[in-house]
Amino acid sequence: MKEHKIGVIMNGVTGRMGTNQHLIRSVLGIRAQGGVQLAGGDTILPDPILVGRNPGKLKALAEAHGLKRYSTDLDTCLSDPFNQIYFDAQRTDLRKEPVLKAIAAGKHIYTEKPPALSTAEAMEMYRAAVKAGVKNGVVQDKLWLPGLLKLKYLKDNGFFGKILSVRCEFGYWVFDGFDQPAQRPSWNYRREDGGGIILDMLCHWRYVIDNLFAPVKAVSCIATTHIDERVDEQGKAYPCTAEDAAYATFLCEGDLICHFNSSWVVRVRRDDLVVFQVEGTKGTAVAGSRDCWIQPSALTPRPVWNPDLPQSLNFFEQWQKLPDNREYDNAFKAQWELFLKHVAAGEPFPWTLLEGAKGVQLAEAGRRSWKDRRWVDLEELEGERQ
Repeated sequence: MKEHKIGVIMNGVTGRMGTNQHLIRSVLGIRAQGGVQLAGGDTILPDPILVGRNPGKLKALAEAHGLKRYSTDLDTCLSDPFNQIYFDAQRTDLRKEPVLKAIAAGKHIYTEKPPALSTAEAMEMYRAAVKAGVKNGVVQDKLWLPGLLKLKYLKDNGFFGKILSVRCEFGYWVFDGFDQPAQRPSWNYRREDGGGIILDMLCHWRYVIDNLFAPVKAVSCIATTHIDERVDEQGKAYPCTAEDAAYATFLCEGDLICHFNSSWVVRVRRDDLVVFQVEGTKGTAVAGSRDCWIQPSALTPRPVWNPDLPQSLNFFEQWQKLPDNREYDNAFKAQWELFLKHVAAGEPFPWTLLEGAKGVQLAEAGRRSWKDRRWVDLEELEGERQ
């Protein structure tokens, strides 16, 4: 049994998600457990080098976690054959050129979603990776959330019967910065910087629906900028040029209807920040990011509409909570382990740059639907049937 070290260039991980989810909980978490074990007993140990534009932030982050390797010189990092993987967690509008440069250097590519601002750019990146013969992947972390894994378990075991519809409520109140500091970076609310909830969330909803329920074929979407002025990180007010809420209906294969509300201007009165409700002929399930409740047909109550009397039924008590019959790892770390196995041993990894492009395609279609006030069909992308 051997230990194989793989250099991983991590660009843009000084931000909140890059630091917490990708560096600390994923790559450093994998190192802390002794690496990723392959089928033959060998292990892969990722060796990160932190890359970015701010040397002070890079040094502080590296020293905080006992790392020796960090740099502001991406070209030098790409020229080192020890570094086999390039990972990008930068702002979306900064991602394309470094990824193409890494592909040209022969590095395997793993990137946050969305991979690009447009389908055309995302497909350019995908074609370049295919032509260069490098392995590639896009973060699609929600597929490994415990709540969604429980939904998949129910679906695979026939709990739902025929699935009729899927509803999702996602979001929370993001403060505008005037009275309380905002919890999200200001670029999220500027279209010119790649912001907007359509691009952010419809990319997630594409892979969730495609992988768990049925392929998306068309979208009807309306969005708006509910709050038109916010305060940035320097305490300066700025106009919001990107939408902060989107209300979308997706038509999928088999006439499955999915309706997803995404909002950064909603106060939460539900089980979680995200809640999925899957209706089936034999039963219904409601899942958050971790927990899942079910109501099979035999236990479905028979309510009667009578607004003149107080409601006698406690609907929340009529659901059964699924037990945690297994341990669930961090969703980002789970996909990182699969990508490392893909690079080192060629194990399957279907969540490629093409899948990332499909997410951008749905976001673009959602924006077109909003602009034109109509349904927009999704065209098949090049390579989708391979």
